[in-house]
Amino acid sequence: MTTTTKPAAPVAAAAPARRPGPASLALRQGRMEIRQFLRSRESVVFTLGFPIIMVLIFASIFDGDLGNGVSYTQYFITGMIATGLMTVSFQNLGIWIPIERDRGVLKRYRGTPMPKWVWFAGKVIMVLVTGVVMTALLLGVSVALFDLDLPSTASAWLTFGWVSALGITACTLCGIAISSLARTARSGSAVVTPIALVLQFISGVFFVFTNLPTWMQQVAAIFPLKWMCQGLRAVFLPESFGANEPGGSFELTRVALVLGLWCVIGLVLCLTTFRWTTRRDG
Repeated sequence: MTTTTKPAAPVAAAAPARRPGPASLALRQGRMEIRQFLRSRESVVFTLGFPIIMVLIFASIFDGDLGNGVSYTQYFITGMIATGLMTVSFQNLGIWIPIERDRGVLKRYRGTPMPKWVWFAGKVIMVLVTGVVMTALLLGVSVALFDLDLPSTASAWLTFGWVSALGITACTLCGIAISSLARTARSGSAVVTPIALVLQFISGVFFVFTNLPTWMQQVAAIFPLKWMCQGLRAVFLPESFGANEPGGSFELTRVALVLGLWCVIGLVLCLTTFRWTTRRDG
């Protein structure tokens, strides 16, 4: 008796796995960075809560008229928006990147097949999302409790957009660059926080800028925060208040030039100073 066997059916070749594109990689890394940020309650409270707490304190204590129908509260809120953008970018990255470097997280990232730019893209996405949320919360509190008038024209909102975009870009790049100065995880806060506090005091955040000593104004004019504050004052304060600025106007062209220059400086510093490992690792 002869047994016949049927030929085996051809097996379809497995389709090659589809590699995620650059945009997909960046978004996945960004989501991971945001989740990590939200898991750190201390960072969430400090980053999102600090500007709001400062507005509630200062705007409740100091209440006066600065002229041209501008109250101290309005002036202070514009400075706190700029400070909030600096906090979520420069200060947040300058503190947390040394922690990741000290724990060996960056070293492990460097050893994976993932392109290095994806890690930076994730940080940028986290900063942008956090900055938008912080600004929305701050504006909501200011409108609800302190009668802040939102911009009423498209040009004002456009100015708000490009000042915020250039400012947060410059601060993000500078935050990544300054993270290399911290030798250990613990020293990140010691390096970044004093710089951030000094810049806030001399850049027209807590005090009217023109009331500060001349030498202090000149020092502040070197750094981005002063120009972020000035650009945001052009958005939220009357145009007539520009006459009270050191240059006699809000000088939006100069604001754009200085912030753009700091974006270039920050990028150069990132490319030349950023370290994936600690100094003890080589």
